Amino acid sequence: MVNVDELVEKVQRQLATLNEPQSSVDIARVIRQQATVISDEDVISVLRRLRSDSVGVGPLESLLAIPGITDILVNGYRSVWIDRGAGLEAVDIDLGSEEAVRRLATRLALSCGRRLDDAQPYADGRLARDDGSMLRIHAVLAPLSESGTCISLRVLRQSTLSLDDLVSGGTLTPQLASVLREIILQRRAFLVVGGTGTGKTTLLSALLSEVPDNQRIVCIEDTAELHPSHPGTINLVARQANVEGAGAVTMADLLKQSLRMRPDRIVVGEIRGAEVVDLLAAMNTGHDGGAGTIHANSISEVPARMEALAASGGLDRKALHSQLAAAVDVVLVMKHSPQGRRLAQIGVLRGNPVKAQVVWDIEQGLRPEIDSEVASWFSH
Repeated sequence: MVNVDELVEKVQRQLATLNEPQSSVDIARVIRQQATVISDEDVISVLRRLRSDSVGVGPLESLLAIPGITDILVNGYRSVWIDRGAGLEAVDIDLGSEEAVRRLATRLALSCGRRLDDAQPYADGRLARDDGSMLRIHAVLAPLSESGTCISLRVLRQSTLSLDDLVSGGTLTPQLASVLREIILQRRAFLVVGGTGTGKTTLLSALLSEVPDNQRIVCIEDTAELHPSHPGTINLVARQANVEGAGAVTMADLLKQSLRMRPDRIVVGEIRGAEVVDLLAAMNTGHDGGAGTIHANSISEVPARMEALAASGGLDRKALHSQLAAAVDVVLVMKHSPQGRRLAQIGVLRGNPVKAQVVWDIEQGLRPEIDSEVASWFSH
């Protein structure tokens, strides 16, 4: 009985000593040399494993072809889950062994320019794919992960859907699309909030497509996802440090550069730290209609979440609320539902210190206590 894992490792070590790429025939010859006695069927099996271990995301590659896939989660070699918009689903896929998953995690980390070994047992990075998508990769090795090596893949596709597309897909209703268009037309600054994978970036990109063509949009992101159908869009993408720890360009750095690029609207794809200070400053110095996304589960959480982010940039609570009250008008909440991703709430920020107020909810509809300004959005 051929031990495929051991044989694959032996063949990989021998191939690594060869100076030139090898054909399938040459590799099959190496397999037979290492195995001594092996059937043609087992040779083919080893060839497939070698290809799987060296191309793309290995045995997980087939899962990336699933329509609507956003996440692939490996919890050790016996447990694999996916998310395609309606929550996590277990999938039946053979990853071989813990050693095979560890090799895959190590290779993916190296492809991102990251180190992953016993001395550095966790890593994250980004990997560009031929179809234009990007994979955000995170891995944790055992024994830090008690269940075995864990790999988390987030599929980042450029968001190109329009509001009409989102209406067709059931994310929002035609009436809500009209409300959102009115918010864009009035150059209201807004935040799109929600949990991981709820469609925040997709909604933000669709809204930016509604901006008049004579306005210049500068989008700042950690990973290039925003791709609105708008001729005046400039995309700036942050850069991580290299293996020597040099060359990093942060979103805060790019935000400062954007102020010199004559923007009409400044958009931060995901606000996650000190860049919130520069964004709020920009929104309060003539750049109306700015936008961004943050992680939060509801409108009520937004002020506290912004306080925490601002603290990392040296902005105290009082200063944050003063800036936030003048800078941001509208909050849009995206959530998962059994039917898929939905726009679940629309709210406004009022007062100083800022208080969040829900004006529309997917379950209760339009709230009766809204003011005349907000009511006008829903009357168009």
